[in-house]
Amino acid sequence: MEIKLRGEMTIADLRQALFEQLHELETNYSVKFSRGATLYINPINGFGDDVIPRMAGGRPLTKLSSAGPYRSAADERKL
Repeated sequence: MEIKLRGEMTIADLRQALFEQLHELETNYSVKFSRGATLYINPINGFGDDVIPRMAGGRPLTKLSSAGPYRSAADERKL
């Protein structure tokens, strides 16, 4: 399944748009689980020019991975 978010936007706007699409998928189409997801972004500056995020040593940052959201101790113990 593909979700497309079009147009230039801030990361905060991108996050909100993605949240809204996932919320619609969950509430209107009863999709409650996913095996995983891959999000590709095209970083730009405020003028529409491509930018390359870099790590502390100067190497380009090409991939971030996550094993899911942060789980607090209360979440783990179902408090």
